[in-house]
Amino acid sequence: MSRILVLGTSNRHKLGEIQPLLEGLDVTLKAAGEFGTFDVVEDGSTLEANATLKSEAAMKLSGHWAFADDTGLEVDAIDGQPGIHSARYAGPECDSEKNIDKLLSELQGVPTEKRTARFVCAIAFSRPNVPPQTFRATCPGRILTERRGTGGFGYDSVFLMDASNRSFAEMTMAEKNRLSHRACAVKLFRTELVKLLLDNLTPRERNA
Repeated sequence: MSRILVLGTSNRHKLGEIQPLLEGLDVTLKAAGEFGTFDVVEDGSTLEANATLKSEAAMKLSGHWAFADDTGLEVDAIDGQPGIHSARYAGPECDSEKNIDKLLSELQGVPTEKRTARFVCAIAFSRPNVPPQTFRATCPGRILTERRGTGGFGYDSVFLMDASNRSFAEMTMAEKNRLSHRACAVKLFRTELVKLLLDNLTPRERNA
């Protein structure tokens, strides 16, 4: 029987991005909102702390294994900002376009070589009666001077990763899922999840 795995988010883009990364596992991925109102105050001081707040809330709401991520964009020229405040950089409404406008304004006049940045993703995994586990991955790049591409979400249109000459918004979902910070963090989480799913099989199931 497939195990229900709950993603602690209300962001449909995030659910769609993560789902392909867990294909092949005997899990049924559901959003926390399917079990009731999911509204978490993300007041942690680190990405890991905020991810844990969401994964613990999703586990308690659903009664199932749950995980959540928190992602931050760290830009060197502005002392690592927006960091943990990335989603609300331009205000509490979490407006991606306004966030990008503010970032580009802050970096106006900054030369290409000093526009270095990185996306950081932390994932927290929660199970009943077990301390939460966390996983972290980063993706280095730089901030463009204008938007490029129409895909993705968040800051994707202004982030040019070091391993490519395209912004995340210019990549297909499959390409981004091979290279992004979130993809790398989910791969770490997936490795642990595979072990746990195997441990929970009966001897007959394990030898089938």
